[in-house]
Amino acid sequence: MKFIKKWGISFIIGIAAICISPPAKAAENPFVDVSPKDAHYQAIVELFDKGIVEGTSSKTFEPYKAVTRKEAALFIVNALQFDTFDGEDPGFKDVPKSSKYYGAIAVLSQKKIISGYPDGTFKPNHLLTRSQIAKMLSLAFELDISKNTTTPFEDVNTIQDIPTRQYIQTLVDYKITTGTTPTTFSPYQSLTRGQLATFLKRAIDAVDAANFEFIGVE
Repeated sequence: MKFIKKWGISFIIGIAAICISPPAKAAENPFVDVSPKDAHYQAIVELFDKGIVEGTSSKTFEPYKAVTRKEAALFIVNALQFDTFDGEDPGFKDVPKSSKYYGAIAVLSQKKIISGYPDGTFKPNHLLTRSQIAKMLSLAFELDISKNTTTPFEDVNTIQDIPTRQYIQTLVDYKITTGTTPTTFSPYQSLTRGQLATFLKRAIDAVDAANFEFIGVE
């Protein structure tokens, strides 16, 4: 039986190179408030090392601090390596072009992953909820949106907005979330910076796994 490898010969060469390369150096943790005992430790350190997330200072990450809309936009764009120079001006009154978050917000707005408010603002400093990040990640990572409108979470199944349920179920399908408990997702609870790091790492891993097709050769 034949199997087709997505990357063919280049994949085999790459694997061979990996096998003979020295082991990669473990990422260093610069944050005094992030301990190996923390649930989000690995995601924070790995994504910081890759330039995807950043601390609130050179020595702190504040993993249990609620994440803002602008921070989430920046981290998602960093994770997906979107070209922020191609983003059209979204015209948000409270996001000046001088802001370091402007490019990330502009490109996500252009891709219709985020949107502003009727008054022409984006409210970049407002906190992000767990249900909002479900939509952002589903759209940004181009995940296959679940057709299931029933989730494992009692507090999600009562939500009237069906797409919100589907976005949350999508994160379940891709093993990006397991909820705050086995039966709750806490959709209106603010998302923390540590939780966002973990969600992003799992989303990256899920997409990498989905894009990988094992190839056998005869």
